[in-house]
Amino acid sequence: MFNGIIFDTGKVKNISRFKKSILIGIYTNIKFTFKDIGSSISCNGVCLTLVKIKRNLIFFYLSNETLKRSNFKSLKKNQIINLEKSITFGQNISGHFTQGHVDTIAIVKKIEILDKTWVIKFQISDKKLFRFIVEKASISINGVSLTISKVDKKFFEINVIPHTLKLTNLKILKVGDSVNVELDIFSKYIYKYTN
Repeated sequence: MFNGIIFDTGKVKNISRFKKSILIGIYTNIKFTFKDIGSSISCNGVCLTLVKIKRNLIFFYLSNETLKRSNFKSLKKNQIINLEKSITFGQNISGHFTQGHVDTIAIVKKIEILDKTWVIKFQISDKKLFRFIVEKASISINGVSLTISKVDKKFFEINVIPHTLKLTNLKILKVGDSVNVELDIFSKYIYKYTN
């Protein structure tokens, strides 16, 4: 479980591709020990299991299911990845509860800069999931906890403040890029039990 408050990023340094999976190595300044092997780390919003540590490189195995659901299928070397360790008991929850179970990807359709805030318009790839996109609800974009500021028939918007831009990879987004999206878990459960 995570809360979508990102303080650290890493850079993809190794990609080993197999038939339907990949092994990636990410360079990070976050301190990990061998006791952390097997723990869950949010990488661009995807809950991945830490399988190996080699100095400042941390390694993750991505299954075919992860590749199908996320933007990791188009991963490139030197790509910047948002990183978050799983939350611990007693930790403040500043964002919202996220599981790292990415629902789909979204495409950046427009970026507008108002003063120092970025207003980003997205279109999700799976139209059936649009029923869970609700104005003022929480959403995770590349692992970052954000609030949906506007919704219309095909798109939704978020506002990203300078502090968040500074700490995350959202500042390098451009029109046409894909991002990982995890919808609010409560909206999905409520819908499931009322329909």
